[in-house]
Amino acid sequence: MPHVIAEPCIGAMHKACVDACPTDCIHEGTRMLYINPEECIDCGACAEACPSKAIFPQDDLPEKWKFYAEINRRFYPARDEAAAWEGRSLPAVGDRKG
Repeated sequence: MPHVIAEPCIGAMHKACVDACPTDCIHEGTRMLYINPEECIDCGACAEACPSKAIFPQDDLPEKWKFYAEINRRFYPARDEAAAWEGRSLPAVGDRKG
């Protein structure tokens, strides 16, 4: 089960998770970071390092953020933020609801 980056990362992008990830499966978009579910080894190092508390095991995503599993998946393999968010609006930084 891969980990997933959710809404608290939008606009924050602290990148401590990138340094903590042993498989280098976290990549940057223009507004948030994304985890490649095909490369994630479910070690949890990224979640522990995230000061925004934006990273969850996929099965533990809060209900309101379940769709972020699909957003993270669709970001890959092209690392295309437009493809990831197709059909959805990327929330503005000020619109985040925790």
